[in-house]
Amino acid sequence: MMKLAPAVVASVLVLAGDQPIRAADQPIEVVQAPDSPVRLDRLTVFTTNGAPPVLLYAATNLTETELDQFTVTVFVFDAEGRLKARQVAPGRRTLEARETKFSSMVLDVGTIAPTDRLMAGVDQAQRVDSDQWWRADLRAIAEQAATPRPR
Repeated sequence: MMKLAPAVVASVLVLAGDQPIRAADQPIEVVQAPDSPVRLDRLTVFTTNGAPPVLLYAATNLTETELDQFTVTVFVFDAEGRLKARQVAPGRRTLEARETKFSSMVLDVGTIAPTDRLMAGVDQAQRVDSDQWWRADLRAIAEQAATPRPR
C-alpha cells in the first residue's frame, strides 16, 4: 500500500493553518500522450478558505528505467473550451522503474469557476544519466479534449 509522503501532508496542513481542508467539487482530468513514460492518477484538488487550491496526485513511472525528473502541467479551460490558464511545475525527483510516488502542486492559476475544466498531465521527462528529454505537446491534447462536443 502506498502512503502519502509526510512532506506533502505537512505542506497541505501548513497551507490550511486553522482552516478546514476539503476536497474541491472541481474534478480534474488526466491528459496523457500515448507514449508518456509517466502516468498521473488519483488526482484530487483540495481547498481551504483564503488559500489557493492544492493538487495532490500520484505519479507512476511506466518504464523499466529510473527517471531523474519530470514536469507536470495543469490547464484550466472555460466552459467554451478556451484556455484560461496554464501552470507548469517540476514533479517528484527520481522515480525508480515502475515506482509510484505522491506529490502536490499549489495551483496559482487565478479564479477557477465551477464551470471550468481542469486537466493535468506530464509533458516531459528525463532518464537518469541522460541529457535527452522525452517531450509531448500536451497543450494540443488538452485543447482537443476541452473542445465542447456538439449536442
